[in-house]
Amino acid sequence: MDLIRILLSILLPPVGVFLQVGIGLHFWINILLTLLGYVPGVIHAIYIILKR
Repeated sequence: MDLIRILLSILLPPVGVFLQVGIGLHFWINILLTLLGYVPGVIHAIYIILKR
């Protein structure tokens, strides 16, 4: 299941975070990072998925 989340995180980082933690602080942080730059959003999403 983590592999699917990681693949989704590469395509759409907030979706991967949403599937892992739901709508919470990390979801909104990831949206902000993705808007500021795609790569920071992907890195944050993969970090959140691998951390839990």
